[in-house]
Amino acid sequence: MLQRQVYRMPKAGSLRQLDQRTEALAPPQPDEVQVEVKAIGLNFADIFAIQGLYKATPKGSFIPGLEFSGVVTSVGEAVSEWHVGDRVMGATKFGGYASHLNSHRRYVTPLPDAWSFEEGAGFLVQGLTAFYALTELGNLQRGMAVLIHSAAGGVGILANRICKQYDAYTIGTVGQPHKVDFLREQERYDAIILRGSDFRERLVEALDGRPLLLIMECIGGTILRQGWDVLAPMGRMVAYGSASFTSHSDRPNYPQLLWKFLRRPKIDPLRLPSQNKSLMGFNLIFLYEQTDLMHQMLDGLQALQLAPPHVGQVFPFAELPDALRRFQRGNTVGKVVVTLNQ
Repeated sequence: MLQRQVYRMPKAGSLRQLDQRTEALAPPQPDEVQVEVKAIGLNFADIFAIQGLYKATPKGSFIPGLEFSGVVTSVGEAVSEWHVGDRVMGATKFGGYASHLNSHRRYVTPLPDAWSFEEGAGFLVQGLTAFYALTELGNLQRGMAVLIHSAAGGVGILANRICKQYDAYTIGTVGQPHKVDFLREQERYDAIILRGSDFRERLVEALDGRPLLLIMECIGGTILRQGWDVLAPMGRMVAYGSASFTSHSDRPNYPQLLWKFLRRPKIDPLRLPSQNKSLMGFNLIFLYEQTDLMHQMLDGLQALQLAPPHVGQVFPFAELPDALRRFQRGNTVGKVVVTLNQ
């Protein structure tokens, strides 16, 4: 059997436990393809899984990683649509931190000819998250005012580009000044807010009388509460993350997490009808088994013909744990990618 390099967690808990090792990989099953991985996309869900804060985290030992790109090296006997040498990008329900992997044939898709492996590794998870949240849950309409948090991140950048296909008015928020400069130079947000104690006032000013009808919420805490209060009647908030609960250390700070949990904003469902607002939660990994829906979303996303993802930083496979630490501190812009076998 093929010998591959992987990063494996013995169990969820601490990033220090993420161990690089050599493991055997069996040949692909009849409906699988085997891929030599060229690039791996990092996601905040990886960190939450590693630290045991993610409901979908496997029990016991597991290999983190949700998206990759690479080259098909072998195909199962029932596979006819893929061939050795095909360039692909793929999504996986964990197992992505590997030099080679087997994937069901429906969980890979062609890598556009003009895209690099790094760009391909940064597209599927964040692109599908942005597209599904905006169009399916958020009912994105032309001219709508949309608030996008973590605007300089992978989801935020793609969300803005999707919104611009609908001529939406977009307000992006970031937590650090250098990200404001990046957005002004690279992306077409209509307004940019550096989050601070005056966030609500800055948001109302940026709206300039427009009703706020859609929020891409991934921060939590006070920012969520203030966004909810400004959200107009018939508006929708789609929550797909909670960056305020992210730890900057290898393992969670449980007393701090408990304090944040107890102080979290509480939205009363009994008041929703009178407020005429909607709050929805979304996590792409729970749609993993619904392949028909995922392909439907992917077809709609690719029909927009967006520019490739912005890859902000690239790390070699040997430095993957350090890449995760840099990523979790929130200092990066765009997609953070790990490369190997190139």
